[in-house]
Amino acid sequence: MALNSILETLAAAAAATPNPNPPSIGATLKAIAAQKPDQWAVKCVDDMCTWGELHRRTNRIARGLLAQGVRHGDFLTVALPNSIGFIEACYAAWKIGAIPQPVSWRLPLAEMKAIADLANSSIVVNDTPLDIGRPVISIAELHNASDDDSDLPDAVSPSWKAPTSGGSTGRPKLIVAGTPGVTQEGGALLWRIKPDDVVLMPGPLYHNGPLVTAFPALMVGAQLVVMPKFDAEETLRLIDKHKATWIYLVPTMMSRIWKLPEEVRNKYDVSSLKTLWHLAAPCPAWLKEEWIAWLGPDVVWELYGGTEGVAATILDGNEWLAHKGSVGTIALGGEIEAFSPDGTMLPRGETGEIFMRLKPDAPTTYRYVGADTRALDGGWESIGDIGWLDKDGYLYLADRRTDMILVGGANVYPAEVEAAIDEHPLVQSSCVIGIPDEDLGARVHAIVQPRDGLTQADLEAHLADRLVRYKRPRSIEFVNTPLRDDAGKVRRSQLREERIKK
Repeated sequence: MALNSILETLAAAAAATPNPNPPSIGATLKAIAAQKPDQWAVKCVDDMCTWGELHRRTNRIARGLLAQGVRHGDFLTVALPNSIGFIEACYAAWKIGAIPQPVSWRLPLAEMKAIADLANSSIVVNDTPLDIGRPVISIAELHNASDDDSDLPDAVSPSWKAPTSGGSTGRPKLIVAGTPGVTQEGGALLWRIKPDDVVLMPGPLYHNGPLVTAFPALMVGAQLVVMPKFDAEETLRLIDKHKATWIYLVPTMMSRIWKLPEEVRNKYDVSSLKTLWHLAAPCPAWLKEEWIAWLGPDVVWELYGGTEGVAATILDGNEWLAHKGSVGTIALGGEIEAFSPDGTMLPRGETGEIFMRLKPDAPTTYRYVGADTRALDGGWESIGDIGWLDKDGYLYLADRRTDMILVGGANVYPAEVEAAIDEHPLVQSSCVIGIPDEDLGARVHAIVQPRDGLTQADLEAHLADRLVRYKRPRSIEFVNTPLRDDAGKVRRSQLREERIKK
């Protein structure tokens, strides 16, 4: 089958489930638990939960939520690390028609409070007491609030998720999905997940990518292995141990795995992997090429799109090799085009801000709480990326609109500089920002987390072979703390403000 045909099939699967009246998420869990009550459903380190236990425990937790005043249509702020408890909190919310609203459990108190206030959550689910002006309840407390694990009346949440975005700017917003809390068989087909798959999830479940892949996997009865935190070698060990067939990664994780000593990488059997998806950030071409050579082009898949779900591109390794650097052609949703700053659609090949819009008469895919859409006339919406499309409709990304650095009148995209820096084998991660400069307007500053042995002179020589002079960092700062979280995200604006203050 030609790849375009595969993409059309995936798009159709994502657009509509085979059942015109799909059951609620809670009803599907009940059905799976009845079919295979003693098979394990979720594992996390030494914890394990069977399908039967997951169903019964979430019935009790759901009653605990009701006792705390959580009602149908309410947001439930879930501030838990990757764990079986996170999975249980979401299922319990769906079973009473509430909307899971996941956030990082490590947020500063002020930011956690701002998000919970925005959601107007009755409670926040967290295992540590927090002074945020509303009740904070642990999963254990919710479970122990009731000993009744019988089935509840069926309920469908008005929205199946409400992840958070924009916290790094100080203005958090909720992105409330347009899809209700029903089973998404089409979502599993889109992600190439089958009921007999073993899915390994090293990414943080409070981020949209892990959220929209882990739960559709469970909705079709696939088994889920959750890592509490990403670790490069541990990821390979768990693939080998559980014979994982499917994995979600982001480029930061891919880089850390690839930079393990070769003898460490080769110690583990990863031949069970049939599908690897990477998303959430641009993947450097050199890194993607290495992974395709390692696992094979049929295994490595990429999706580009926003949490808003207006449109998305997809491609596998075969198509990427024919269009290196691309994130694919439109496969889901409506249209994608590049626009100039004055709102003019650009010809193919010219770089601009990427806007998306739904197909005519398509249902709304999201709504914001706490923000307005950045939009142009005609229904075009932006999620802030810069890029261009070639004559065949393949999309290539440059960077985020707000991250671009103007150096002496020339545009420098941090992602391009970071990709060149990260290619050095002694670099763990990097972040490139613009620092005000009286002469140039801005200068390129690189913050680098090195491995032992890296020197500034070595890194500068490495970059001299890869970047034109004006794109090379004029200052380099070595740090010993991680720059990116487990989802590959970096708080660039915060790092920039800290450097400017110094």
